[in-house]
Amino acid sequence: MAGKTPRKSAKVAKKTAAKASKPKPTKAPAKKSPARRAAPKATPAPRKSAKEPRLLSGGNPQIAKGYGDAPVQAYIAAMPGWKRDVGHRLDALISRTVPGVSKAVKWNSPMYGVEGQGWFLGVHCFAKYVKVAFFRGTSLRPLPPGESKSQDTRYLDIREDTPLDEAQFARWVKQASKLPGERM
Repeated sequence: MAGKTPRKSAKVAKKTAAKASKPKPTKAPAKKSPARRAAPKATPAPRKSAKEPRLLSGGNPQIAKGYGDAPVQAYIAAMPGWKRDVGHRLDALISRTVPGVSKAVKWNSPMYGVEGQGWFLGVHCFAKYVKVAFFRGTSLRPLPPGESKSQDTRYLDIREDTPLDEAQFARWVKQASKLPGERM
């Protein structure tokens, strides 16, 4: 078999021969068209400033993950309407009840915890209410009213037309801060 060259099949040989025998078309010189004006470029929509966060569905501010008070304050400042006042009140109550509380924004929600123990509470904006999640809420007395799919978590929904019982909220925060927190 050495020294033999492979032969092309009959079909391939016919196609190659047909292509080679066809004359190649030549291009006619292009005609000059009358001068056209360039279409005006669309003006870009005005951009929000880099400091103004985007609101996600339900009005929850999109804040970058961060640790400390600054990201939490940025989240609260971006909360829409009446929810901003609720955010300030909750933050003040938590900070007053648990001196030295650790703060962070994770998953577009402010989190509160105790250094070395984990997170005991999270806040999240929805269209018609602000939801406070007590991560070990089933251990609190009395139980916060909102049930959860999570075995240990209980919720408190704060609505615009419902007053917040600040004394009860502070008792829940104090109890929650003494329990082992969630590691997230």
